[in-house]
Amino acid sequence: MCRSIKTLRPPYTEQVFEEDVRAAALQYVRKVSGFRAPAAHNAAAFDRAVAEVTAATRRLLADLRVRGG
Repeated sequence: MCRSIKTLRPPYTEQVFEEDVRAAALQYVRKVSGFRAPAAHNAAAFDRAVAEVTAATRRLLADLRVRGG
């Protein structure tokens, strides 16, 4: 069910795209929820969680300062 979530900050990744951030968020929500794809009655909560984790990840990456960078 789960592949490794790759590191999304320099020097590991020079260019991060929105789809990279969303894919990491999706993997996280899948792992935490235990669902690869939620049932219809859980879809809204699942999608909202992916959006919130995506936004939090974007903020985290924007705020990180890497030494020597």
